[in-house]
Amino acid sequence: MILKAAVLGHPVLRARAEPVEAKDLRKPALKRLIEDMADTLFEYNGVGLAAPQVHASLRLFLALESADGMDEEDGPSAGAKAKLRVIANPEFYELSKEMEEGPEGCLSVPRLRGLVPRHTSLIIRGLDGDGRPLELAASGFFARVLQHEADHLDGLVYLDRMKDLRSLAFTSEL
Repeated sequence: MILKAAVLGHPVLRARAEPVEAKDLRKPALKRLIEDMADTLFEYNGVGLAAPQVHASLRLFLALESADGMDEEDGPSAGAKAKLRVIANPEFYELSKEMEEGPEGCLSVPRLRGLVPRHTSLIIRGLDGDGRPLELAASGFFARVLQHEADHLDGLVYLDRMKDLRSLAFTSEL
């Protein structure tokens, strides 16, 4: 089922989300939420989606992992091979000192894009969709997606990270 997206101004986007228990990730209600989030992600051709974006204040997000066939502007391209990652209670380790500005957009900030500085590589730990411990190394675009989605769990949107709002533009003007 396609879920309704919370857009900028809704309080769920500015609240710190609640941790998820490992046992809850195995329950039908949370499994259903994850399935619906995946349907929503693919419906909108996204590369990541956090639970607060669909009105669920949980420390949980989905992210497509792939360096092959991903387009930073338009999401996964036709034929892209990507693995959908479910990550609960994420924590970042070994963030690179190197930062890079890159374009970001968001389902919760529709039709806009801006340049956002992000760490170029990192290690993330949390729980997977079955409540098992998860550790991933990420770099490049996938590292950007992970940081973007994790921000939603702390009540942040990409606009909060932008250094210069002059790069903010409507997608139709880019």
